[in-house]
Amino acid sequence: MTHTASDAPLPAARPGLDLYDTTLRDGTQREGVTLSVEDKLRVARRMDELGVAYIEGGWPGANPKDTAFFARAAEGDLPLTRAQLVAFGMTRGAGKRAEDDPLVQALVDARTSVVCLVGKSWGYHVDEALGVAREENLRMVADSVGHLRSLGKRVFFDAEHFFDGFTRDREYAREVVLTAAEAGAECVVLCDTNGGAMPWDVTEIVHGLVGELPCDVGLHFHDDGGCAVANSLLGIEAGATHVQGTANGLGERCGNANIFTILADVQLKRGLELVPPGRLERITEISHTVAELCNQATPSVAPYVGHTAFSHKAGLHASALAKAPDMYNHIDPTDVGNQQRLVVSELAGRANIRLKAEELGLEITDDQARAVLAEVKRRESDGWTYEAADASFELLLRRVAMLLPSDEEPFRSLHYRVNVSGGDGGALPGDGPAEAILAVEVGGERKLGAGEGNGPVDALDDAFRNAVNGTWPQLDRVHLSDYKVRILEADPSAPDGSGSAGTDATTRVLVSSTDGSEVWDTVGVHPNIVEASWLALSDAYAHAILRVHWQDANGTGADAGTPEPAVH
Repeated sequence: MTHTASDAPLPAARPGLDLYDTTLRDGTQREGVTLSVEDKLRVARRMDELGVAYIEGGWPGANPKDTAFFARAAEGDLPLTRAQLVAFGMTRGAGKRAEDDPLVQALVDARTSVVCLVGKSWGYHVDEALGVAREENLRMVADSVGHLRSLGKRVFFDAEHFFDGFTRDREYAREVVLTAAEAGAECVVLCDTNGGAMPWDVTEIVHGLVGELPCDVGLHFHDDGGCAVANSLLGIEAGATHVQGTANGLGERCGNANIFTILADVQLKRGLELVPPGRLERITEISHTVAELCNQATPSVAPYVGHTAFSHKAGLHASALAKAPDMYNHIDPTDVGNQQRLVVSELAGRANIRLKAEELGLEITDDQARAVLAEVKRRESDGWTYEAADASFELLLRRVAMLLPSDEEPFRSLHYRVNVSGGDGGALPGDGPAEAILAVEVGGERKLGAGEGNGPVDALDDAFRNAVNGTWPQLDRVHLSDYKVRILEADPSAPDGSGSAGTDATTRVLVSSTDGSEVWDTVGVHPNIVEASWLALSDAYAHAILRVHWQDANGTGADAGTPEPAVH
């Protein structure tokens, strides 16, 4: 068939390599991710702050939420400083004219200057999924691209299932993308929709298409084979000038290529500027913000932005880091807004303890470091862990090193009692709340509090707050943000049979607390889950109370005021 490109003038494309963010469409295919219109606007603003070139806002006309999003953006609720907003949709339906197709018209109504059209490039899908003649599929592509071009739109064409199609039916896959390019598509995006493309194939395929297509070549990889980022990087090396991905690799099944990893790899390792100077340092914060908005766990082991991306546990590493931080870091963590962390565990050496103390603004001697290390190892043999409980470790370090003498502890736990009723299967909401009575000593004075709540931990929290009754105003802003319980494996060779303790097994509780601006983690370990919870909670309270004074001592200030301690 003959293809004639439109003569309609178009905005000039930016030279170089462009990052295209598809979090708001493809990323929301991840199970459990649902964004409101307001959430989508917030995510788009953050990705614009990072400096991506394009933000795909969704599929107008396909659902009311995406239609409303584009309407809000067009009305000025999404002022973008760098990125261009893209409306995504499909080619016209079979047997229709592009100008009469309501979904094509919805792309026009979205009022974006850039449109991304998806079309079938695998003959098998054209035959079985679309159920149309292959020649008609080519006309659907050409007519849709040409119509949008005639209206002054910049058009990208997403060649769905391209890599599978190219492998199994090379000539038809080529014909589809050539049709889109000749009809006026500014960029043809080669999509690995099933996520199974391998790096050794990607380089050859992309390189060949770059030399053949009269337009830019883009990339869109899924991670089902674990190669989405690698394939993206190899495709860029092969000449692609447009790469798509999602925040934190969100997406259907195993997700999409992680746009943050691609950005950091290309900008820091390859030396190609994808975002303006000063923007890359925001990548960790933006990654975590988007995770929260998408109701996903904050990235932990993700490259560059993960909480553990620059964490070091082994004593050998800590010794080397004390001499030269770059010995075990592939980049400076601050380049991506992250930070080096030293993890204290049974694998730690004195160097870990000393460096961790320095992070906290403390100076300790070798003897103090040795004593702290011995206590850490003793406790971890009993099931305690301080890798994910920095606040509990700081308290332990200060206590063992005599930097927090017992007479400076804000409170001392005396005893508590918890009653929990149940057995009706929760027939009535709120029926039978847990009740707690708790006694603590504050400044030599015994204080008693009673409380109730939705479970024993909530009841203990209420009882403690009633007992101290406003002694520390900063506690008013503190609440539990996460609570994790783990049953620890017992030693199967133990002579007392503890290897099969069952419901009597030792329990580890990790508690995350926040005052709205910072989060700190504490740990408790005990065969009684309530006691383990109280140990973690009491550390959380102590840290919340004392951190105000520690921040003042370190000259970092505190946003919770400077209340006088209840003791001394």
